[in-house]
Amino acid sequence: MASFSFTRFFAERPYIVSLFIVLLLSAWLGLGSLQADDIPPQSSLQEIPLAKVSYRTFTAQNTYKAIELYGRTAPDRQANLGAEIAGKIIALKVEKGQSVKQGQVIAQIDKGDLDIQLERARSLLKVREKEFKAAQSLKNKGLQGEVAFSNAEASLVEARAHVTNAKIALRNTNVTAPFSGIVDHLFIETGDFVGVGDPVATIIDLTNLVIEADVSERHIQDLSLDQPAKVKFISGETVEGTVSYISRVSSPATNTFPIEILLPNPQQLIPAGISTEVDLNLKQQPAIKLTPAMLALDKAGNLGVKTLENQKVKFIPIQLVKAEQDGVWLTGLGDKVDIITTGQGFVRDGDEVIAVKQEL
Repeated sequence: MASFSFTRFFAERPYIVSLFIVLLLSAWLGLGSLQADDIPPQSSLQEIPLAKVSYRTFTAQNTYKAIELYGRTAPDRQANLGAEIAGKIIALKVEKGQSVKQGQVIAQIDKGDLDIQLERARSLLKVREKEFKAAQSLKNKGLQGEVAFSNAEASLVEARAHVTNAKIALRNTNVTAPFSGIVDHLFIETGDFVGVGDPVATIIDLTNLVIEADVSERHIQDLSLDQPAKVKFISGETVEGTVSYISRVSSPATNTFPIEILLPNPQQLIPAGISTEVDLNLKQQPAIKLTPAMLALDKAGNLGVKTLENQKVKFIPIQLVKAEQDGVWLTGLGDKVDIITTGQGFVRDGDEVIAVKQEL
C-alpha cells in the first residue's frame, strides 16, 4: 500500500488551505476586538482643558444719557429798520458791517418843511393856551357858558397834538439804531426816495448767539430751561451754553420740537450761520464705562458683554448711554458686575472657564 502524503493531499485540494487561512485570520481579528473592548480608549480618559480668561469688577456710576443735535448760530436780536416818513435820503452815516451804538444815526431823510410845521404848531399852541386861560377866567366869573369853555379846551388839546406830531415827524427823519450791534445790510443809497415802511437797514446783535435745533418727541420731556449745553464748532472749539427756549408744539412734518440754546459771545468773535454740534444731557441713570474692546456680539447679533457668574460665562445685552473718546457708558449690567476683559473671543455663553482677576 502506498504511503499517505500530506503535501500531495493539500496540493490536490488548494481550497482547503485557503479556507484554513481565512478561519485563522477571522479568529485573530476577533481576539483583537475583544482585547480592544477590555481597554478603555485614551481619549475618554483625558479631560478637555478649560479656557483661561481675565476679568475685572466694575461698579456702576450715576451718569447722564446724552443726545447730539445739529444746528446753526443765529443772532439773538435782529431788527429790520424801515422809513417812518416819506422823503429822500440825504445822508448815510454808517457803512455795511460797521458797529453802531444804540441811538446812533444810520441815515437821514430830507426834513422838507417839517421845521416850519413845528414852528407853526408851537405858535398856534400859544394862541390856544391864551384862549383857554381867558375862557377859564370868564367861566369862573360866570360870564361864559360851559360850551364855550369846552371848545377852548378842545382847541388847546388839538394844538398840543399838532406840536407832538410835528416833533415825531422831525425826529423820524433820522433812522437810528434801536440797540447796539452791527449793520448787517443797507438797502438804500444817498439820493434814494423812500416811502413809509420801505426797508433801510438790518441791525444784528451778536453779543449773544442763539442755536436753533430740533429734539425728538422721545427726549423732549427730559429737557428743562437753563440746563447747560456743550456746543462744538466746526473748528473744534467747544463752549458752554444754556437752553433758553423749548417749544411746546411739535412740527407736523417731523414730529420734532424746536429748541434754542443761548450762547454768550461778548467779543462778537463768533459769526452767525456757523454749523454746530450740541450735546445735551438727559435723565441721570446708573451706567458702567467700558472700552469698545470689551464689547461682544451674541449669535443673534445683539450687542453686549461677557460676564462671569460662578466661573461660567454669561452674555448680557446692554444699552448705550453715551460715547466718549476713551470709552462708552453702558446700562443694563446692574450695580456691580465681573466682566471678562481678556479671552472673551474664545468662550461662549454658558462655558465654564478658569477666571483670573486682572489687577489695575
